[in-house]
Amino acid sequence: MNFLWPQFLWLLLALPLLVLLYVWLLRRKKKMALRYASLSIVREAMGSGQTIRRHIPPALFLLAMAAMLLATARPVAVVTLPSNQQTIILAMDVSGSMRATDVQPSRLVAAQNAAKSFIAELPRHVKVGIVAFAGSAQVAQLPTVNREDLVTAIDRFQLQRATATGNAIVISLATLFPDAGIELASLQTGRDRQRGFAIDGDKKEKKEFTPVAPGSYASAAIIMLTDGQRTTGVDPLEAAKIAADRGVRVYTVGIGTVDGETIGFEGWSMRVRLDEETLKAIANKTSAEYFYAGTANDLKKVYETLSSRLTVEKKETEVSALLAMAAAALALLSAGLSLLWFNRIL
Repeated sequence: MNFLWPQFLWLLLALPLLVLLYVWLLRRKKKMALRYASLSIVREAMGSGQTIRRHIPPALFLLAMAAMLLATARPVAVVTLPSNQQTIILAMDVSGSMRATDVQPSRLVAAQNAAKSFIAELPRHVKVGIVAFAGSAQVAQLPTVNREDLVTAIDRFQLQRATATGNAIVISLATLFPDAGIELASLQTGRDRQRGFAIDGDKKEKKEFTPVAPGSYASAAIIMLTDGQRTTGVDPLEAAKIAADRGVRVYTVGIGTVDGETIGFEGWSMRVRLDEETLKAIANKTSAEYFYAGTANDLKKVYETLSSRLTVEKKETEVSALLAMAAAALALLSAGLSLLWFNRIL
């Protein structure tokens, strides 16, 4: 725990003085008390429980004072708070290999079911957009809070050939920042490679942009699910650099075969391998995380984890109000017990 005004912690030195004052008052009260013929009669009348009780209200009041003095120093602690996340883009692989049934009932159906469950668990104010990608990437659903539209978009997926993971990231970023001039064409033709900005007509002028720290953009995130390695399109690490420069985290989810396998269906076969190394690099570059899901249940758990990560966040926050509230509660409890037991306040 840190303090914004640590100089006020010196006020805590007043607490030992209050303890000394309390002890002095007790001794003074003893001297002024009536003298009984036998002290054993007094002890027997009071009882040990009564002796302990008399010290509880002052002790609670002392704790209340300590809490108030700590609050004065404006303590700051890392606490879990609701996230500011406003938009999440789900970039989902719809390449032909998603037909494979090593993840039951199939990779595609498992991914669709997990995505729909994930959307249902999100707070209603969070917008979700859908990007589907195979040999190309396209927006299946613009960011919306309408859960029915999102489910419909996921159910409409059509499988295609090839895998363009880099394109998926670029299209997701263009969806998050529609006015930023991020264009897939400029990256594919080699123009403006470092930032991914569009060039306006014949002016050839870039839109100025200052990179920010990776993972610093708290209003949006991208979750990309794929079962293969990039076979076409933009280099995914180049696309990840664009996301990192904008502070957008790209969480990657791998599903399927890591070592490589030939998958056959409907009379033709294809060799697929999950490129975990690249997916981990994308996540690391954008200050996000990589998850692997070998089964439908694993995939569901991954999305549940992502839901909890994206809807709450650990943040350094001033907690003076909490200490002030605790001080008020302790002071009220102290006064209440004193009235209840001794018909007086302290």
